[in-house]
Amino acid sequence: MATLGKIRNHGVLLLIIVGVAMLAFIIGDFLSSSNTYFSRSREYVGEIEGQKIHYTEYEAAKEQLNEVYKIETGRSDFDEDMVADMNNRVWQMFVADYTMQAQAKKIGMTVTSDELSELCIGNNIHQIISSRRAFYDQTGQFNRNFLVQFLNSLEQSPENPEDQANLQQAKTYWAYWEKAVRITYLQEKYISLLSNCITANKLDAKYAFDGRQASVDVEFVAKPYFSVADSVVKVTDADVKALYKKHKNEYKQEPNRSIAYVAFPIVPSQEDTLAVEQKMEQLKDEFYTTDDVMTVVNLNSDELFDGRDLGVDDVPEEYKDFAFGQGAKTGNVTDIKLENNVYSMARLVKAGYSMPDSVELKAIAMDTTQNDAELGWYKASDLDKKIAEQAFAAKKGERFTVTMGMNDQTFEVMNISAPTPKVQLAVLAISVSPSSKTYAALFNQAKQFIVANNSEEKFNEAAAEQGLPVHPAYNLSATTNKVDNLKSSRSIVRWAFQAKQGQISDVFECGDRFVIAALTEVNEDEFRPFEQVKNELRFEALNNAKFDYIAAQLKGITTLEEAADKLEDVEIQKAEGVTFGSYRFGSMGNEPAVIGKALALEAGETSAPVKGNQAVYVLRAGEKVVNDATFDEASEVAQLNSRYAYSLPYQALGMVEKKADIKDNRFNFQ
Repeated sequence: MATLGKIRNHGVLLLIIVGVAMLAFIIGDFLSSSNTYFSRSREYVGEIEGQKIHYTEYEAAKEQLNEVYKIETGRSDFDEDMVADMNNRVWQMFVADYTMQAQAKKIGMTVTSDELSELCIGNNIHQIISSRRAFYDQTGQFNRNFLVQFLNSLEQSPENPEDQANLQQAKTYWAYWEKAVRITYLQEKYISLLSNCITANKLDAKYAFDGRQASVDVEFVAKPYFSVADSVVKVTDADVKALYKKHKNEYKQEPNRSIAYVAFPIVPSQEDTLAVEQKMEQLKDEFYTTDDVMTVVNLNSDELFDGRDLGVDDVPEEYKDFAFGQGAKTGNVTDIKLENNVYSMARLVKAGYSMPDSVELKAIAMDTTQNDAELGWYKASDLDKKIAEQAFAAKKGERFTVTMGMNDQTFEVMNISAPTPKVQLAVLAISVSPSSKTYAALFNQAKQFIVANNSEEKFNEAAAEQGLPVHPAYNLSATTNKVDNLKSSRSIVRWAFQAKQGQISDVFECGDRFVIAALTEVNEDEFRPFEQVKNELRFEALNNAKFDYIAAQLKGITTLEEAADKLEDVEIQKAEGVTFGSYRFGSMGNEPAVIGKALALEAGETSAPVKGNQAVYVLRAGEKVVNDATFDEASEVAQLNSRYAYSLPYQALGMVEKKADIKDNRFNFQ
């Protein structure tokens, strides 16, 4: 269990020694149970290619992934966004797993136990395993011996409960990695099969080759659409609706909701501020005089005091002069101050002394198969406290041993920096927060708003009268985790999918705000409605009309100079070396239709008006230059296949998921 013990220890130093467990790609098969408090119709969070995912299985997967994140990051204070990201990762792992299994089953493809063993512990270890820092040696390279030691440790039968828990966690990690290899390798085999079916042919090769050989210098004039006032042209609703019909497939949507909401800030009252001020005054004498500063601070303050020796860079900016300025000495105290809704006072517990700022450490090898590892320089704040205490108390050349998990690790102090000024600074700080009385008063205020305004019309009128901004939130899907920047607002989305249009919600507590929402729109249609997209379509319709308007002005012109005269405020420009492979047309940006037309012109020929993305163009082509390169079919095919190989995995796996039968009911459970 040595490897796991190293993984579980926190601190930068320990990460360097053995690394941390990297996040596994695929969630394993977790608990399943038929016992549920939900009805049979609502006990599954989803179904993927016929595989139903029970809510207990999903919750177990979320919990297991949460534990992985804790060990990987060395922290457990995940914010709302990180939790949402973990939940989505769990779902995506289920999707990747079951969709790939379904495809593999159709063609009789699998990963055998021998293949999996070879990939996990054999001579051809998969990158998922070899990239785990837990199996790196001191040189930063994968060491198969470390992997073997870890796997052997899984066969232990410890009696100590803590060691048993460590063993179970180690087995869980290995299950992650092993499953990750199996699914990833199955995907790789599937992609390999497709790559042999999808290949460039000689026509593709010739087209790609020819597209690079011919180039032309083009003279042109361009009349931007924005230079024509909208009022000059006429666009009807029929024009816009025609475009909607043309582009309708681009507006496919999932069922969604739109809401409007008002927020009541949960802020402390004057009474709350006075209460904290009085408490600080009551603590003042004791804080100034006590011999047990740590107890007084840690029982009352929002900031804990651990007695660490702090350098000038470790002390908060507002206390630097107090701690290190002229006259700083042990026992000095500050007055009580209020800043950013926090009352605070500070005391110099110890001052006027110096200690080394950093130490250079070496990790001593645990057995003869390994080498000592020079770890580098560390400040006390970079190290685990029990390592820091011994490291900074030792002398150069001395060794000390620290127990880490189930193992001991010996370190040597290779060097130690020159002493620098240090202090021990205790800060007693108490934030002013809403009391239960204030909380209840604000909650009742929000409740009264609902009672008096139980319709969307009254909701909007009352908000205007009370000066409450009404915030719209559009296109909320069933799986939206957060409304705007509102904390803990997933419950608002869940309500929106259960309510009726025009309904007013109950009070939601979203972090530091009480929120009330009105359901303004319910969209169950397959396509976004015309009213939602008509403005962006109107912009396209205006450009179409402006093209017709500009083209009419250019009617009858035969030369580029005539076009420049007809179009006011335009000059003849030049785009050099235009080819079919060009991404830009001169200085005008992405204009594929213009590029195609330019290469289709004969030398000296002037085009009719060309409709571009940004403007209307008239072109005059110069002499076409054709390279005398020799067409090499095999080389061209190889180049194209190389491009396919890069994009195929993303496209193929994306298409597999897109075409899969997936029912996502997570919104009922989170």
